[in-house]
Amino acid sequence: MTHYSPLLDGSQKAFLTCYLDNLALVERLHRLLLDVIKDEFERLSILEINSVQALLLFNIADNEVTAGELKSRGYYQGSNVSYNLKKLVELGYMHHQRSEIDRRSVRVKLTEKGRKLRDVLSGLFARHAEGMERRGLIDSSGMDEINMSLKRMERFWSEQIRYIY
Repeated sequence: MTHYSPLLDGSQKAFLTCYLDNLALVERLHRLLLDVIKDEFERLSILEINSVQALLLFNIADNEVTAGELKSRGYYQGSNVSYNLKKLVELGYMHHQRSEIDRRSVRVKLTEKGRKLRDVLSGLFARHAEGMERRGLIDSSGMDEINMSLKRMERFWSEQIRYIY
């Protein structure tokens, strides 16, 4: 059920409805992506790592980052980053090292095992992209348009967090 302010005119209500549909779709797509990764891992009998952890590995790629940078760079959106990093280190997917300068800071990067898992996800995503293009679901210009719109929404939300109007 959508609640509208009585002050909105017809076009504003229509825009609000589309915006709320976008929000719901973004959330559903993220959850579905996690399910797709989980399904792929089950097919490959990769059961020691969950889809959130796998996506974290995928996003880190060849970078070496601190736990704090994971969120600021957009590699990780969850609240339990420390737990997932600890688990990935324990399972041998990531290597961690204390900073020589600031002993409180820990830098992480993928191990060979982590890079192999990232390659599994890269292959999965490449198959998806090829399948969508082959079936004519979306072309590169349509994908670019979606990306530009989502980036504008991301920028707007970031400004809201920082109280920039």
